[in-house]
Amino acid sequence: MTKIDAQPKRPSESDHPHGHDAARAPKRLPMAAAPTERDPVCGMNVPADSPIRAEHGGRRYVFCCEGCRARFEADPAKYLAPVGLSPAAPGPSAGAAPAPGVLWICPMDPEVRQDHPGHCPKCGMALEPHALAGGVPENPELATMTRRFWTSAALTAPLFLFAMSDMLPGGAGVISGRARNWAELVVASGVVLWGGWPFHQRFWASLRNRSPNMFTLIGLGVSVAYLFSLVATLAPSLLPDGLRLPDGSAPVYFEAAAAIVTLVLLGQVLELRARGRTSAAIRALLDLAPKVAHRLRSDGTEEDVALDAVQPGDLLRVRPGEKIPADGVVVDGHAAVDEAMVTGEPLPVEKTKGARVIGATVAGAGTLVVRAERVGAETLLAQIVRMVSEAQRSRAPIQHLADRVSAYFVPAVVAVAAATFAVWMLVGQEPRLGHALVNAVAVLIIACPCALGLATPMSIMVATGKAASAGVLFKNAEAIETLRAVDCLVVDKTGTLTEGKPKLVSVVPAAGTTEAELLRVAAALELASEHPLARAIVDGAKERGVDARAAAEFQSVTGKGVTGMVGGQRVALGNERLAADLGLDVGPLGARAEALRNEGQTIVFVGIDGKLGGLIAVADPIRQSASEALRALRARGIEIVMLTGDSRRTAEAVGRALGIDVVVAEVLPDRKVAEVKRLQGQGKIVAMAGDGINDAPALAQANVGMAMGTGTEVAMEAADVTLLRDDLRGVVRARKLSEATMRNIKQSLFLAFVYNTLGIPIAAGVLYPWFGLLLSPAIAAAAMSLSSVSVIGNALRLRRARL
Repeated sequence: MTKIDAQPKRPSESDHPHGHDAARAPKRLPMAAAPTERDPVCGMNVPADSPIRAEHGGRRYVFCCEGCRARFEADPAKYLAPVGLSPAAPGPSAGAAPAPGVLWICPMDPEVRQDHPGHCPKCGMALEPHALAGGVPENPELATMTRRFWTSAALTAPLFLFAMSDMLPGGAGVISGRARNWAELVVASGVVLWGGWPFHQRFWASLRNRSPNMFTLIGLGVSVAYLFSLVATLAPSLLPDGLRLPDGSAPVYFEAAAAIVTLVLLGQVLELRARGRTSAAIRALLDLAPKVAHRLRSDGTEEDVALDAVQPGDLLRVRPGEKIPADGVVVDGHAAVDEAMVTGEPLPVEKTKGARVIGATVAGAGTLVVRAERVGAETLLAQIVRMVSEAQRSRAPIQHLADRVSAYFVPAVVAVAAATFAVWMLVGQEPRLGHALVNAVAVLIIACPCALGLATPMSIMVATGKAASAGVLFKNAEAIETLRAVDCLVVDKTGTLTEGKPKLVSVVPAAGTTEAELLRVAAALELASEHPLARAIVDGAKERGVDARAAAEFQSVTGKGVTGMVGGQRVALGNERLAADLGLDVGPLGARAEALRNEGQTIVFVGIDGKLGGLIAVADPIRQSASEALRALRARGIEIVMLTGDSRRTAEAVGRALGIDVVVAEVLPDRKVAEVKRLQGQGKIVAMAGDGINDAPALAQANVGMAMGTGTEVAMEAADVTLLRDDLRGVVRARKLSEATMRNIKQSLFLAFVYNTLGIPIAAGVLYPWFGLLLSPAIAAAAMSLSSVSVIGNALRLRRARL
């Protein structure tokens, strides 16, 4: 074991979570939402401190990009009309009223947020409801797309019958070429213009905002096929002679345009349903909260009120089997409360007067009266929901790779489609124009980068929900990605490796004294004290069935111990200095006392009528799960370092028991930060696990800060990860999930890259010279939709990850 001494600590700066000096404020406060302002050009909500800004009429405006600022500066009046719905992100569809108090956010660009449903002005995707206290409503986009899909599918089916009438038995000559074109025009117009209207809106928005995306390609493909067919129907004479048929009509591609719209609609329906499943964890958490509370009036009668009507200070009755409405304190009653939703522990916890309770936990047999302290958005459940939701919308660093590729991808695809059209026109098979048009449209459709953009955010959304169900709360996606690379874990001792509360662990009576007698007089003397060591002795005596009555003539000897009369006996309890003052001979038990000190135990000597009655040892017990957790982490190649403000002897004892090689003891909060920096300076990726205020600076400095769930709020705010259970095995679960998530993201990115790499050349017709193979735009649309669904399906596999 490596022992690193530091300056002696001041008594007020112990490693225990109570009684320290305040540490400096943490760097990261992810639960606080950054203020935003509306970009007057594109309607996006952007950070209020955005460096891209302009002044007009004495007012400052912020913008999402240089392009928006340039357009604003060219014509400010155009964009300063009365504020209404953003032109790039229209409001809810007909019949879908905005849900009050709900924020709508883009899954691919989480900085895009507004107070009503719509689509993202950057990527064109449907916005998703953000989990707030008001709950998560159904996404109206799903209902709209579903309705449009079924109507379009019903209209597209006869289009294919028209298009294939010549190939059907007895179909030739039933309907002429021109009449068939007109019939197809009527039917296809309903599909393309009504069914595909959302795509046209997003296509136009992408051009206006100069933000090419998947709907740019879809809009181009559908528009080219439909407009060409429209010309071929209304004015076929404008087309080259070689393209027209003997009856003067020209080939049309209405069925291709309609099929593209229908299949993209199907893809949107499947995608929205799958995306909805990624929010299952949020919905499950919200469903935990009760809907009604039984509030006690001043006259003692009850009234049932909605949960949002409960105020701090209200007295609430909780009957057997009911959920507790708010975080608070028991003022009357007794019940066993199931807290598994927070701690994961299967056994109920006994709650009596003075005990703290958590909202949404379930009371068993017995009735409680609870004084509400934290309600609504302040409850632990609401904080958990907020943390999970914020993490789901954050961006992992690996997402930047997909962003960089997507920024150049759409213009490159348009260039490839144009080159495909040109090559087929120059050297293609007859009819050249028809082949050139069909293949160019197929390239545009199959290359939609939706799967590429969805790969990372979908995996992050599923992973954070999975983590929450396992008692691990990630505050941001960066922590998920970084945790898998951690090679050094720095752990605090008190409250992290140990239980954080002293307990009676050893009772050693002297000759002529029994263990029960020694405990009885010690507990009787300590009944009047509130010192943590006294509480440990009293509680330990109760656990061992020893009944103690209060002492008389109680006196506290500063810095040494206490004295008093118990059952006619003069009893003293304290350290070696008190024993020496009273002339107690500790020699017979001196060796045993030293051995227990080396195990990290605090020794208390007991004198009875001027003679040594024995000694009692109190210690902060090591958590039962700590040894197993540290073994699992070492097996993953992670170095363990203990960093504590406790005494060197105690820290070394805990280190020996857990096999920790490096122990840094007696350190103040600033030294903890310095130690983390020292390890980072050695090239290590450092995670820090702690629970106290004095751990907060080091938690913020570490690459990944991990706070124990029952620790201080400051520690949890400073950390990137909160472990809801006081169990270091949560670190192991978080590490496993990080590894599984990054594997999943890489798999999805690989699928998306390979799909586009293979799909674009095939759509362009490179296989035609050898195999006569061409890709229909309709098949390209189906493949494009299925690629997005496959990426989401791969992300959903994380829900089955074994942690």
